[in-house]
Amino acid sequence: MAKEIERKFLVKGDFKDEAFKATRITQGYLSSVPERTVRVRVKGDKGFITIKGIGNASGASRYEWEKEIPVEEVKELLLICEPGVIDKTRYLVKAGEFTFEVDEFYGDNEGLTVAEVELPDENAAFERPEWLGEEVTGDPRYYNSMLMKNPFKNWK
Repeated sequence: MAKEIERKFLVKGDFKDEAFKATRITQGYLSSVPERTVRVRVKGDKGFITIKGIGNASGASRYEWEKEIPVEEVKELLLICEPGVIDKTRYLVKAGEFTFEVDEFYGDNEGLTVAEVELPDENAAFERPEWLGEEVTGDPRYYNSMLMKNPFKNWK
């Protein structure tokens, strides 16, 4: 069983000068229940379907399965997804031995920027870039499946 271990943080400063890649992502959810989220996404010029299980107590670890599918199929599946679409640019930023995925959101989540780092285990040490802010690992408000239901614009 595939397992994803990642920690999530708010971004408090400029990171774009350090990014070595930027990719636009549009995604929707066929199922957003915490026990099994099923997501489809167009990432650049590729399509994917992803299934994620519920997170552990800390929220840092959970089951994840992903498969590449044709973009045309993703576009068809987006038509039957739950209401709400996630639109963002993902920047890849190297810091020490790890690469952070920094997501800058648009649309109803405009103004929100979060960074995730995938780790070999929950307690692995990693370099913290200056722009890395408060840790929000395990806070369900920051899950993309929840941002679709309760977007950042409604938080204020």
